Amino acid sequence: MFLTVGWLGGVVKEVKRAIRERVWRVLEERGVAAFPRPVFGRIPNFRGAEEACARLVATPEFAAARVVKVNPDAPQRPCRRAALERGKVLIMPTPRIREGFLLLDPSEVKDPAEASTIAGAFKWGRGVKPWDLPRVDLVVVGSVAVDPRTGRRLGKSHGYAEIEWGLLTLFGKAGEETPVATTVHDLQLVEEVPREPFDLPVDIVATPTRLIRVRRVDAKPRGIYWEYVTEEMLREIPLLGEVRRRIGTG
Repeated sequence: MFLTVGWLGGVVKEVKRAIRERVWRVLEERGVAAFPRPVFGRIPNFRGAEEACARLVATPEFAAARVVKVNPDAPQRPCRRAALERGKVLIMPTPRIREGFLLLDPSEVKDPAEASTIAGAFKWGRGVKPWDLPRVDLVVVGSVAVDPRTGRRLGKSHGYAEIEWGLLTLFGKAGEETPVATTVHDLQLVEEVPREPFDLPVDIVATPTRLIRVRRVDAKPRGIYWEYVTEEMLREIPLLGEVRRRIGTG
Protein backbone atom coordinates (compact mmCIF):
# COMPACT_ATOMS: atom_id res chain seq x y z
CA MET A 1 0.00 0.00 0.00
CA PHE A 2 2.84 2.37 0.85
CA LEU A 3 4.48 1.71 -2.52
CA THR A 4 1.19 2.19 -4.34
CA VAL A 5 0.47 5.52 -2.65
CA GLY A 6 4.02 6.69 -3.29
CA TRP A 7 3.81 5.69 -6.95
CA LEU A 8 0.49 7.47 -7.40
CA GLY A 9 1.87 10.56 -5.70
CA GLY A 10 4.77 10.58 -8.11
CA VAL A 11 2.42 10.39 -11.08
CA VAL A 12 0.34 13.30 -9.76
CA LYS A 13 3.42 15.45 -9.26
CA GLU A 14 4.63 14.67 -12.79
CA VAL A 15 1.26 15.62 -14.27
CA LYS A 16 1.29 18.85 -12.27
CA ARG A 17 4.81 19.62 -13.49
CA ALA A 18 3.77 19.09 -17.12
CA ILE A 19 0.78 21.43 -16.75
CA ARG A 20 2.95 24.16 -15.24
CA GLU A 21 5.56 23.85 -17.95
CA ARG A 22 2.91 24.04 -20.66
CA VAL A 23 1.26 27.14 -19.19
CA TRP A 24 4.56 28.97 -18.66
CA ARG A 25 5.58 28.18 -22.24
CA VAL A 26 2.25 29.32 -23.72
CA LEU A 27 2.31 32.62 -21.82
CA GLU A 28 5.79 33.37 -23.15
CA GLU A 29 5.02 32.24 -26.71
CA ARG A 30 1.76 34.21 -26.92
CA GLY A 31 3.44 37.41 -25.72
CA VAL A 32 1.25 37.91 -22.64
CA ALA A 33 3.95 37.22 -20.04
CA ALA A 34 4.93 40.35 -18.10
CA PHE A 35 7.82 41.38 -15.83
CA PRO A 36 9.49 39.65 -14.08
CA ARG A 37 10.49 37.35 -16.92
CA PRO A 38 10.93 34.66 -17.86
CA VAL A 39 7.86 33.46 -16.00
CA PHE A 40 9.11 29.86 -15.71
CA GLY A 41 9.24 28.84 -12.05
CA ARG A 42 7.08 31.78 -10.95
CA ILE A 43 3.49 32.73 -10.27
CA PRO A 44 3.44 34.32 -13.72
CA ASN A 45 2.72 37.98 -14.18
CA PHE A 46 0.64 38.69 -17.27
CA ARG A 47 -0.68 41.48 -19.45
CA GLY A 48 -4.16 42.22 -18.16
CA ALA A 49 -3.47 41.65 -14.47
CA GLU A 50 -5.06 45.01 -13.66
CA GLU A 51 -8.23 44.11 -15.56
CA ALA A 52 -8.44 40.74 -13.84
CA CYS A 53 -8.07 42.43 -10.47
CA ALA A 54 -10.77 44.96 -11.36
CA ARG A 55 -13.22 42.13 -11.98
CA LEU A 56 -12.44 40.66 -8.58
CA VAL A 57 -12.70 44.05 -6.87
CA ALA A 58 -16.20 44.45 -8.34
CA THR A 59 -17.48 41.33 -6.54
CA PRO A 60 -19.67 41.47 -3.42
CA GLU A 61 -17.07 39.33 -1.63
CA PHE A 62 -14.36 41.93 -2.10
CA ALA A 63 -16.67 44.81 -1.26
CA ALA A 64 -17.82 43.17 1.99
CA ALA A 65 -14.37 42.08 3.15
CA ARG A 66 -12.78 44.04 5.97
CA VAL A 67 -9.58 41.98 6.06
CA VAL A 68 -8.05 40.65 2.84
CA LYS A 69 -5.06 38.33 2.60
CA VAL A 70 -3.20 38.59 -0.73
CA ASN A 71 -0.09 36.72 -1.86
CA PRO A 72 3.07 38.78 -2.54
CA ASP A 73 3.50 37.88 -6.22
CA ALA A 74 3.59 40.44 -9.04
CA PRO A 75 0.25 39.67 -10.78
CA GLN A 76 -1.64 40.24 -7.52
CA ARG A 77 -0.04 43.61 -6.77
CA PRO A 78 -3.12 45.43 -8.18
CA CYS A 79 -5.27 43.53 -5.68
CA ARG A 80 -3.04 44.52 -2.78
CA ARG A 81 -3.21 48.16 -3.84
CA ALA A 82 -6.99 48.00 -4.36
CA ALA A 83 -7.50 46.58 -0.87
CA LEU A 84 -5.54 49.40 0.75
CA GLU A 85 -7.15 52.11 -1.38
CA ARG A 86 -10.58 50.84 -0.32
CA GLY A 87 -9.73 50.96 3.36
CA LYS A 88 -9.26 47.25 3.94
CA VAL A 89 -6.72 45.69 6.26
CA LEU A 90 -4.21 43.88 4.07
CA ILE A 91 -2.39 40.75 5.19
CA MET A 92 0.56 39.82 2.97
CA PRO A 93 2.72 36.76 3.53
CA THR A 94 6.39 37.58 3.11
CA PRO A 95 8.07 35.92 0.11
CA ARG A 96 8.47 32.17 0.79
CA ILE A 97 6.84 32.90 4.18
CA ARG A 98 10.42 33.35 5.36
CA GLU A 99 9.49 36.19 7.70
CA GLY A 100 5.90 35.22 8.36
CA PHE A 101 3.03 37.64 7.72
CA LEU A 102 2.83 41.41 7.38
CA LEU A 103 -0.27 43.36 8.39
CA LEU A 104 -0.91 46.71 6.71
CA ASP A 105 -3.42 49.03 8.34
CA PRO A 106 -4.92 51.32 5.65
CA SER A 107 -5.24 54.16 8.17
CA GLU A 108 -1.46 54.13 8.58
CA VAL A 109 -0.50 53.70 4.93
CA LYS A 110 0.09 57.05 3.20
CA ASP A 111 1.09 55.58 -0.16
CA PRO A 112 -0.94 52.50 -1.18
CA ALA A 113 0.93 52.22 -4.48
CA GLU A 114 4.24 51.90 -2.68
CA ALA A 115 2.78 49.68 0.05
CA SER A 116 1.51 47.25 -2.57
CA THR A 117 5.09 46.35 -3.50
CA ILE A 118 7.08 43.86 -1.46
CA ALA A 119 9.57 46.50 -0.27
CA GLY A 120 6.72 48.89 0.47
CA ALA A 121 4.83 46.27 2.46
CA PHE A 122 7.86 45.82 4.69
CA LYS A 123 8.07 49.61 5.08
CA TRP A 124 4.41 50.26 5.88
CA GLY A 125 3.43 46.94 7.46
CA ARG A 126 4.30 45.18 10.67
CA GLY A 127 5.06 41.55 11.32
CA VAL A 128 2.26 39.59 12.98
CA LYS A 129 2.23 35.98 14.12
CA PRO A 130 -0.56 33.90 12.56
CA TRP A 131 -2.29 33.39 15.92
CA ASP A 132 -2.45 37.20 16.38
CA LEU A 133 -3.93 37.96 12.96
CA PRO A 134 -7.52 39.21 12.64
CA ARG A 135 -10.12 36.97 11.06
CA VAL A 136 -9.69 37.00 7.27
CA ASP A 137 -12.73 37.74 5.11
CA LEU A 138 -11.24 37.04 1.67
CA VAL A 139 -8.13 35.20 0.50
CA VAL A 140 -6.50 35.98 -2.86
CA VAL A 141 -3.93 33.50 -4.13
CA GLY A 142 -1.71 33.43 -7.18
CA SER A 143 -1.85 30.50 -9.58
CA VAL A 144 0.04 28.99 -12.47
CA ALA A 145 -3.00 27.07 -13.72
CA VAL A 146 -6.66 26.73 -12.70
CA ASP A 147 -9.45 24.36 -13.65
CA PRO A 148 -12.46 26.73 -13.74
CA ARG A 149 -14.94 23.85 -13.48
CA THR A 150 -13.67 22.35 -10.22
CA GLY A 151 -11.64 25.19 -8.69
CA ARG A 152 -8.51 23.05 -8.49
CA ARG A 153 -5.35 25.10 -9.02
CA LEU A 154 -1.61 24.83 -9.24
CA GLY A 155 0.92 27.17 -7.70
CA LYS A 156 4.59 27.10 -8.62
CA SER A 157 5.10 23.77 -6.75
CA HIS A 158 6.42 24.92 -3.35
CA GLY A 159 3.06 24.83 -1.55
CA TYR A 160 3.28 28.32 -0.04
CA ALA A 161 -0.41 29.11 -0.57
CA GLU A 162 -1.33 25.84 1.13
CA ILE A 163 0.96 26.50 4.09
CA GLU A 164 -0.39 30.05 4.46
CA TRP A 165 -3.96 28.74 4.34
CA GLY A 166 -3.05 25.96 6.75
CA LEU A 167 -1.71 28.48 9.26
CA LEU A 168 -4.82 30.64 8.95
CA THR A 169 -7.18 27.71 9.48
CA LEU A 170 -5.06 26.18 12.23
CA PHE A 171 -5.55 29.31 14.33
CA GLY A 172 -9.18 29.93 13.37
CA LYS A 173 -8.52 32.91 11.07
CA ALA A 174 -10.19 31.35 8.01
CA GLY A 175 -12.28 28.32 7.18
CA GLU A 176 -14.42 26.51 4.65
CA GLU A 177 -16.73 29.52 4.42
CA THR A 178 -13.91 31.96 3.64
CA PRO A 179 -13.97 32.78 -0.09
CA VAL A 180 -10.75 32.07 -1.95
CA ALA A 181 -10.09 33.85 -5.26
CA THR A 182 -7.35 33.91 -7.85
CA THR A 183 -6.52 36.26 -10.73
CA VAL A 184 -5.04 34.69 -13.86
CA HIS A 185 -4.83 35.15 -17.62
CA ASP A 186 -7.36 33.23 -19.70
CA LEU A 187 -4.47 31.15 -21.07
CA GLN A 188 -3.92 29.82 -17.54
CA LEU A 189 -7.31 28.09 -17.54
CA VAL A 190 -6.90 24.36 -18.07
CA GLU A 191 -9.28 21.43 -18.42
CA GLU A 192 -8.14 19.34 -15.49
CA VAL A 193 -5.82 19.64 -12.49
CA PRO A 194 -4.94 16.62 -10.32
CA ARG A 195 -5.32 17.04 -6.58
CA GLU A 196 -3.31 16.14 -3.51
CA PRO A 197 -4.90 16.20 -0.02
CA PHE A 198 -3.41 19.55 1.01
CA ASP A 199 -4.25 21.43 -2.21
CA LEU A 200 -6.32 24.60 -1.79
CA PRO A 201 -9.18 25.04 -4.30
CA VAL A 202 -10.64 28.42 -5.25
CA ASP A 203 -14.19 29.75 -5.33
CA ILE A 204 -13.66 32.65 -7.73
CA VAL A 205 -11.47 32.98 -10.82
CA ALA A 206 -10.97 36.44 -12.30
CA THR A 207 -9.36 36.87 -15.73
CA PRO A 208 -8.95 39.96 -17.92
CA THR A 209 -12.13 38.99 -19.81
CA ARG A 210 -14.46 37.32 -17.30
CA LEU A 211 -15.34 36.38 -13.74
CA ILE A 212 -15.95 32.71 -13.02
CA ARG A 213 -17.79 31.43 -9.97
CA VAL A 214 -16.61 27.91 -9.42
CA ARG A 215 -18.74 24.94 -8.40
CA ARG A 216 -16.07 23.35 -6.23
CA VAL A 217 -15.85 19.57 -5.98
CA ASP A 218 -13.41 19.55 -3.04
CA ALA A 219 -13.58 20.82 0.51
CA LYS A 220 -10.84 23.20 1.55
CA PRO A 221 -8.05 21.67 3.61
CA ARG A 222 -7.72 22.58 7.26
CA GLY A 223 -4.56 23.05 9.29
CA ILE A 224 -1.03 21.97 8.44
CA TYR A 225 -0.56 18.52 6.94
CA TRP A 226 2.53 17.77 8.98
CA GLU A 227 3.15 14.44 7.29
CA TYR A 228 4.05 16.37 4.14
CA VAL A 229 6.30 18.92 5.88
CA THR A 230 9.96 18.11 5.20
CA GLU A 231 13.07 19.07 7.12
CA GLU A 232 13.97 21.35 4.24
CA MET A 233 10.65 23.17 4.60
CA LEU A 234 11.25 23.57 8.33
CA ARG A 235 14.65 25.12 7.60
CA GLU A 236 13.30 27.47 4.93
CA ILE A 237 10.20 28.51 6.88
CA PRO A 238 11.19 28.96 10.54
CA LEU A 239 7.61 29.90 11.39
CA LEU A 240 6.57 26.29 10.80
CA GLY A 241 8.91 25.05 13.52
CA GLU A 242 7.69 27.77 15.85
CA VAL A 243 4.09 26.75 15.22
CA ARG A 244 4.86 23.07 15.74
CA ARG A 245 6.48 23.81 19.07
CA ARG A 246 3.58 26.05 20.06
CA ILE A 247 0.91 23.45 19.41
CA GLY A 248 3.04 20.53 20.56
CA THR A 249 3.02 18.53 17.32
CA GLY A 250 5.94 16.26 16.51
